[in-house]
Amino acid sequence: MKKLSELYPNCGYEDVIIKGIKINSKEVVPGDIFVCTMGVTADRHDFMEEAIQNGAAAVVVQKEVKCSVPIIKVENTNRELPLLASRFYDHPEEKLDIIGITGTNGKTTVATIIQDLMGRDICGYLGTNGIICDKFQESIRNTTPDSDRLYGYFKRFVDSGCHYLSMETSSEAFYRHRLDNLNFKVGIITNITEDHLNIHKTIENYVACKKQLVAQVSEDGYSILNVDDNHYEEVKEAAKGTVLTYGKKEASLQIVKTDFSFNNTTITLKYQDKLYKFTSPLLGEFNVYNLCAAFLALLAIGYDIETIIQKVPNIVAPSGRVEFLHFGQDYHIVLDYAHTPDAFSKLFGLLDTIKTGRIITITGSAGGREKEKRAPMGKLVLEKSDYVIFTTDDPRYEKVEDIIKDLVSESNQTNYEIVIDRKEAIYKAFGMAKANDIILVAGKGIDNYMAIEDKYLPYSDLEVIKEYFDR
Repeated sequence: MKKLSELYPNCGYEDVIIKGIKINSKEVVPGDIFVCTMGVTADRHDFMEEAIQNGAAAVVVQKEVKCSVPIIKVENTNRELPLLASRFYDHPEEKLDIIGITGTNGKTTVATIIQDLMGRDICGYLGTNGIICDKFQESIRNTTPDSDRLYGYFKRFVDSGCHYLSMETSSEAFYRHRLDNLNFKVGIITNITEDHLNIHKTIENYVACKKQLVAQVSEDGYSILNVDDNHYEEVKEAAKGTVLTYGKKEASLQIVKTDFSFNNTTITLKYQDKLYKFTSPLLGEFNVYNLCAAFLALLAIGYDIETIIQKVPNIVAPSGRVEFLHFGQDYHIVLDYAHTPDAFSKLFGLLDTIKTGRIITITGSAGGREKEKRAPMGKLVLEKSDYVIFTTDDPRYEKVEDIIKDLVSESNQTNYEIVIDRKEAIYKAFGMAKANDIILVAGKGIDNYMAIEDKYLPYSDLEVIKEYFDR
């Protein structure tokens, strides 16, 4: 709780009390300050009167308006929001060493590994899986929330005793200026492949938003980069602080050898001219890269490599990411979020090395976004699978049949069928399975919804699979 005059000293309103910050007019409660930010399709100035009716004590605007509550006019409300939130919550970001992770793939896994290695008592996590430390674990709406919520989460981590925060930083968050005023102790870019062009329009814009993370690393901080990524040289130019690298090429932390099984991965790394061999519970070459990124983050803040390796057994494989499910069946079930050509390529790279039977894939593609990726993704899935069942995956306002038509448009292969109902598709695959086959259920991971039109209806691949074996 703050006086408006504490937040804006020259505003002329001494007695107005501000109890919270909101950008959604429907969520405003008495005492909130409503910030009229500009969205891609929504101008929140249009909802100012609704916010006032719900009890807004003041509004922050960038346009000329008239209303019945105090008005704070700024040049840009989107850029003002994180500054206001920081003041309101007493600058909690300055009390945390923030480790930011961005990349097309791997953000959640790297951020989770870092917390697992450091411990939830001193390191918080913020990202796709929610906000997590040893005092709380809650889901959140976005991978990187808007600043009105984000800085409140920062304060909760500080109040819970966290000194570090392992945080996913999405390209959209940089695009929407949610992270403009943060200094990162460590910035990690896992990889960059084409994605989210529905927002960024061009790959150049997308890369620019990713680069912003390492451009905001503090001078005494560390930028951690994947030396094998196609955009490595480009992002290196933007990197601040000390640059540390990982990958198969010569790097600060070099991947020398990997051996995969259904249960674990044996890894040999080279660090400061010495070899280290150990076993990781994470599967797949992409997770070797993710682990290396996390290792370098801990090395950057003062851990030694032997201590880090001793902590590897503490790592918990993230749910819904290359997750092997066991219900006593004689075939393998893999649950994964893969929904881009790059993610599928890496996933099939693992499955090809360990398979002894067929690969049967259930997948679809999200509606209302990134149509360009559908054809190459569908072609890859058909080439790498013995059989594919195309089905529904967050169609929004598109017809599932049209999405699937895009998925198969660049392939002449016929090793597929269409089953619109996703539950029915999964059941169909299990009914086809033979001993040692791999049934890959891809796209939604452990999501608990299906986006149809503008509604988020309850749905879970994991629950569908459990129901099948509970019958």
